[in-house]
Amino acid sequence: MVGAGTWEDPRRPMFAPVRGKADPGSEGLLGYGYQVSDDGSVALVEFVARDRAAFKKILAHPAARAFIRGRDKRSDMEGLFRQYKRDFDAATFGVRIP
Repeated sequence: MVGAGTWEDPRRPMFAPVRGKADPGSEGLLGYGYQVSDDGSVALVEFVARDRAAFKKILAHPAARAFIRGRDKRSDMEGLFRQYKRDFDAATFGVRIP
């Protein structure tokens, strides 16, 4: 999680775009959904983009652990996420883009 929690710098997942502010790190992202870890320090995030190139910065960041649909097992993602959020449920996780 990043941000001071102010109107100008809201608390949010790293790489999440801030409404009304240009951010080269979030370029190409269509949306995201997240849950905060039990201790409030980690964001469990699903980012959505039209093009895989939008994930370049996220995938290269050393603090980010990425799971890619079609490549990784859902059970691996759930196992790691439950280390941070005890009651994590993949069925209620994610983002809906119309």
